[in-house]
Amino acid sequence: MRKIACFSFSLFLVLIVSAQKVAYKMSFPNAVHHEARIDLTVSGIAPKPAVFKMSRSSPGRYATHEFGKNVYDVTAKDQTGKSLVINRIDGDVWEVPKHTGTITVSYTLFGNHADGTYVGIDPESIHLNMPATFMWMKGLDNAPISIRFDLPKENKGVFATQLAPDAEPNGFKAPNLQYFMDSPTKIGDQTIRQWTAQNPDGANYTFRIALESAATPAQADELADKVKKIVNEAKAVFGEFPKYDWGSYTFIAGANPYVSGDGMEHRNSTMITTTMNGFNADRLLGVFSHEYFHNWNVERIRPKTLEPFNFEKSNMSNELWCAEGFTQYYGGLLLTRAGLQSSSSFLNTAASLINTKMNSPGAKFYSPVEASNHAVFVDAAVSIDKNNYGNMFTSYYTYGALIALALDLELQTRYNKTLDAFMQAMWKRFGKTEIPYTVATMQETLAGITDAKFAGDFFSKYINGHEQIDYASLMAKAGYEIKNPNAGKATMGIFTGGGFGGRTISGNASSEEKLTIERNTTRGTAAYEAGLDTGDELLKLDGNDVKSQADVTKFVNSKKPGDAVTVTYKHRGVEKTTTLVLKEQTGVTLVPVESTNKTVTAEMQKIRDSWFTSKAK
Repeated sequence: MRKIACFSFSLFLVLIVSAQKVAYKMSFPNAVHHEARIDLTVSGIAPKPAVFKMSRSSPGRYATHEFGKNVYDVTAKDQTGKSLVINRIDGDVWEVPKHTGTITVSYTLFGNHADGTYVGIDPESIHLNMPATFMWMKGLDNAPISIRFDLPKENKGVFATQLAPDAEPNGFKAPNLQYFMDSPTKIGDQTIRQWTAQNPDGANYTFRIALESAATPAQADELADKVKKIVNEAKAVFGEFPKYDWGSYTFIAGANPYVSGDGMEHRNSTMITTTMNGFNADRLLGVFSHEYFHNWNVERIRPKTLEPFNFEKSNMSNELWCAEGFTQYYGGLLLTRAGLQSSSSFLNTAASLINTKMNSPGAKFYSPVEASNHAVFVDAAVSIDKNNYGNMFTSYYTYGALIALALDLELQTRYNKTLDAFMQAMWKRFGKTEIPYTVATMQETLAGITDAKFAGDFFSKYINGHEQIDYASLMAKAGYEIKNPNAGKATMGIFTGGGFGGRTISGNASSEEKLTIERNTTRGTAAYEAGLDTGDELLKLDGNDVKSQADVTKFVNSKKPGDAVTVTYKHRGVEKTTTLVLKEQTGVTLVPVESTNKTVTAEMQKIRDSWFTSKAK
């Protein structure tokens, strides 16, 4: 009897879930002022308080956002049109306490920031990232979703989306909330270029570029031709395309003055925005390459820490150094293999990565896992208080890319394999099966193509740890010597612009000009070790008055590394003196051995060929 009761209740739940539906209607009565009106109808829901939310995170972003701030004029009705009570119980949460199983929540949305995360509404261009656009009901994650658009008369109605077409005009559908929220949509005057490519299993996939730009037909063709090369090189890394839902992949791209620069990956599409007055296809290639590689690495080869994606707050991840950093490395590598970027550009990037590991406190004293953990605070998140990131954080994009470079060289010189072998192993174990991975299972995968000791040491030293990497030996095996272009030049560790430490001194405009350190000094620099920091006012160097950055530069240029300097300064208005020992300026450049009359061996050339020649068939 008890078993029958349990079965009956389970059947009741199944019937409720199967009857649940979610339908959106989006119209634009005030698009000229960047407003849309959205109706969300949910049906087949249980007779209990219904909670509706705006998301606080977005696929491809790793920090918390506040999309609820642009939602207002919220109302609720039942299936007969009768008004229902709806209460705002938090900044991004609304509740309908009583209903009869069907609710339509209507609201106004403001959107005037077209990029990879937010919303841009204009009569001629509708630019939608779903979490920033659509309210959703908690508990209906698996209900099927339909959406219909009622477009402004000025809009030309060309759609770009990974949503499946529905029977209704301007209608689309998604199987569930996760897929819907991962489906950016652009509607307007877009130039379409598409082609078909075949997978080794015989499946044909359509690739589509939807370009909102002033590009001429010839320029659109040029972009498509170059993107085809990127697509082919990416496929060559893994040996196959993923299985695209609905048989297609869409590059949604805005290259015009009305968007903000961004790139965001999704399961079967990407949203790319580049601020551009004219049109230059080459400016788009880096972001196309990076975002397309995400098809495999993050969309399907996916960290467990991102599963399931939480729309109520950001997911903290341990693996973004791989998900984003290895993708960053391959973004440039694919361009180089495709002949769309010079070998010198690739080497300049490699030199910058090496410099980061050698000279950045975030990479010298903290691990890639720790860098990944900070994504919840740095990935387009906003706060007004100061941070100390210059001394304890390096971007997981950069950190992961420098790890990828090191692992690529280790695999080539120790095991006669390239980093492609590791990515293929990750794809077969986690991507094709869509089983989320962890740092520990990544280590196991690396051991599978190398050996347990190498993988254990590599992860212990460089992933969970932060030991220095012997890039000099690794790059020498590719025929490149690491040099410091600033050897012999002294520095205080305080700069006016760019470089290691950023802009930290300026003359403040006032009745009395001051030389004030504007940012935290950087760990390991002469200024940091002498106790100088943000807000301190420089007065004298070795007794000589300094009134401008030019005075400081002239003084330091007359010195050499190791020289001691007496610094007179004010800290909170109190005059103090400290001794500063000048250090050598840092930097990395890669010098090919042939430029110093040495021979490029066959082993060196093999590594170079792995970087600089096409792998696409």
